[in-house]
Amino acid sequence: MTDFEKTATIRFDEDRQAIAIIDQTLLPGTLKVIHLKTQEEVWEAIKKLRVRGAPAIGVAAAFGIYMAAMEIETDCYDDFYAAFKAKKEYLASSRPTAVNLFWALNRMEQVVIDHKKESIADIQERLFKEASDIRQEDIESCRNIGLYGATLLNEGDGVLTHCNAGRLATVEYGTALAPMYIAQEKGIHVKVYADETRPLLQGSRLTAFELFNSGIDTTVLCDNMAATAMKEGKIQIVFVGADRIAANGDAANKIGTLGVAILAKHFNIPFYVCAPLSTIDMKTQTGDGIVIEQRDPDEVTTLWYKEPMAPKGVSVLNPAFDVTDHSLIDGIITEVGIAKPPYDQSLKALFSLL
Repeated sequence: MTDFEKTATIRFDEDRQAIAIIDQTLLPGTLKVIHLKTQEEVWEAIKKLRVRGAPAIGVAAAFGIYMAAMEIETDCYDDFYAAFKAKKEYLASSRPTAVNLFWALNRMEQVVIDHKKESIADIQERLFKEASDIRQEDIESCRNIGLYGATLLNEGDGVLTHCNAGRLATVEYGTALAPMYIAQEKGIHVKVYADETRPLLQGSRLTAFELFNSGIDTTVLCDNMAATAMKEGKIQIVFVGADRIAANGDAANKIGTLGVAILAKHFNIPFYVCAPLSTIDMKTQTGDGIVIEQRDPDEVTTLWYKEPMAPKGVSVLNPAFDVTDHSLIDGIITEVGIAKPPYDQSLKALFSLL
């Protein structure tokens, strides 16, 4: 077992004093666990992508708001709730697109609301349990996504993925990478092609790192090589994750996913989005309603280079995500089943299975 396989992506210290995470900004060169002890540190870790991936962000936010709640010193419920709301809004401001961030924080707030007649100490204890439940549920849902996704894989298949939606984006297994891990458990050998995923290189730095360290056959592609790999018959299926899925099946994922989906449609290659139900936002009707995070231009021009790779002062377009239209998606794989078009009906049906 490698050091990576022995290290939890995100967990809460036994003494409840800190969230322990793998600092993903240091990968693949350094595997380092850092400890977040304040809500400010949690906010910074989410904003700066030390912890990333929609499910992992949700878990971090849940533990983060619990720690923030423990800092509130009052015996008055109204004062406690007002302070809790302020801390929740602060953590929610860290990233605008990943729906799991808001889902987890709203779920934690509901605990406070539902138990307003209890003591503050009891509410705080319930918050810890809820955050722990969110973490455990993530493990179980990701494994189930893997079980459903693995049914679509055959021995020797080439699988293309974009960005990182594996263990590093969740607690265990991942979403888009979960089918590959389950296939490995079942003795099914596949070859994974990981887009490098510019500009932050999550595919080469993170996906390739975790798959390679888990013994899965992995090849890194520059993003603009996907079309050639498809044309040459190397790719039989595409699995990607999502940070938010609208009610009609439009899916926001790392920038470049839309291009992959268009290519897959052209070459008649099945394209699947893998995500837990918590990533599906039934209140957002279409992808047009998804807020797309705009990130620092330096990520494109200077972050990975000794010298700037663009003229000083030139304009830079750096959206973190794009939205893939539901018409390009062959299926949405969740922990309770695979939704097929029309998604406005099939996604509702999946929620009824909970």
